[in-house]
Amino acid sequence: MSFIDLHIHSSCSDGKMNIEHVVSEASRRGLILISITDHDSIDCQEKARRLAEKKGMHYISGLELNVTFTHPEYNQSESVPLDFLAYQYDTSYQPLIEKIFLLSEFRKKRVSIILEKINAEFRHENLPEFNLRDINEIEKAVNGVLGRPHLADYMVKKGIVCDRQSAFDKYLNKCNVPKMPLSLEEASELVKGAGGKLILAHPNNPRGTSLVKLTPELIKQHKIIKESMIKYIDGLECWHPSHDKKTTKSYISFANSLNLLVTGGSDCHQDPVVMGNIKIPIYVAQQFNVILGS
Repeated sequence: MSFIDLHIHSSCSDGKMNIEHVVSEASRRGLILISITDHDSIDCQEKARRLAEKKGMHYISGLELNVTFTHPEYNQSESVPLDFLAYQYDTSYQPLIEKIFLLSEFRKKRVSIILEKINAEFRHENLPEFNLRDINEIEKAVNGVLGRPHLADYMVKKGIVCDRQSAFDKYLNKCNVPKMPLSLEEASELVKGAGGKLILAHPNNPRGTSLVKLTPELIKQHKIIKESMIKYIDGLECWHPSHDKKTTKSYISFANSLNLLVTGGSDCHQDPVVMGNIKIPIYVAQQFNVILGS
């Protein structure tokens, strides 16, 4: 087990547990430094900080943003989504708060379009379509920002699919609608304006939003970062469940060569609960001026 987990989700976005449960479980597992990094949501941050401190844990503010990224040499110059983590930002920074609100509102419009597409699939399969009552049920189950995982969970509840992954494989990936575009430049400006640090999340995740969508080759990924991202970011998420030992070692070495921060976490959505399962060295905390044991 690790003492550090800087990539945890709560029910304020698409995690299964509320903030109280997340912090309590993190404490039970012996974590000393944590960060809740919900998608497009910072509503829980101050509450999470207070709860963590009551449990004797260190806490740094967190956030996960989805960025639209384009590189002229890959993917026929078409954009791909990438995830970036923000840490130690001022949660009262108004430009960031306003942007988060816009992103959250767009998510609602996006989900309504996705539901229309899903209903078209249902019609082909002679399945009952989602109606207003279904939409109300989905929204009632959401504590924070609305997203595709909430639709997946509702499909499981209704017996349409057996699990969340099946919902994505059969419907949600096919019926997807792009998120509100956010450039790397704007994300960097917002986070750094709030006094925070911006980190490229899980860069070599073969099944997620990562540079693998452009190239699976680590050397080429490093080249993309060095040429197109370096002036906007502060670090790289090296430790992640999707990263094998080769990837982690490669990214640590690459980050060190450019004096970038290195971070890591379980990316836990509490299904299953994997907080603290990724071993992250103590020096990661020191980068954020957090001395564990103090």
